[in-house]
Amino acid sequence: MSARALEPEKSLSQMAYDRLLERLITREIPVGSVLFERRLADSLKISRTPVREALNRLESEGFVTRKPGSVMIVKEFSARELIEALHVRQILEVESVGLATGRVPAEELAATAASIRSLLAADAPSAEEDWAVDNRFHTMIAGHSGNVLLAKMIHDLRLKTHMFNMERVPERFEAGHREHLAIIAALEREDRDSARAGIHEHIENVKKSIIRKLSEI
Repeated sequence: MSARALEPEKSLSQMAYDRLLERLITREIPVGSVLFERRLADSLKISRTPVREALNRLESEGFVTRKPGSVMIVKEFSARELIEALHVRQILEVESVGLATGRVPAEELAATAASIRSLLAADAPSAEEDWAVDNRFHTMIAGHSGNVLLAKMIHDLRLKTHMFNMERVPERFEAGHREHLAIIAALEREDRDSARAGIHEHIENVKKSIIRKLSEI
């Protein structure tokens, strides 16, 4: 099957994920609810396959859990747990960028900066495009920290906070990527202190936006 033929299914999977996540965040689907693929598919008016993919993704991000017999249950959504995850991310990414300073190839820094500027210049970038560029930036730094376990921990924590993308906290889109560019500039200068301070402030700003969003729910 061609990549083009797979695109509609991928789109449906993303749509299912977005709608189910919104229902979980707003408690439209309460904590402790059993999630049935067929019922969810019927409510979304799509097939079960993209719903299954969305549920698997939500499970990997810690929003639902699988009980014996492969029954999916909605986990308790804890704002405190989310803020704690961001706090740990902040500590780990400050350490990561410190380790990566002087180790990221100049051409990789330039290419990542170019992808950020292209995204900022786009007419209507999607949440998926935003995440891809955001992920490229953070993965680049973690990958060049030289610590595989540190990079994995950062990746896993980023998945837990991924639900707060540009669609849910749109005010962070341009500001966040401008912060990315400032951190890249510090890395290009091999200015470890500025890079560490930059990523600390970046995640602190993310945390503040998410807290504001949670207070509105």
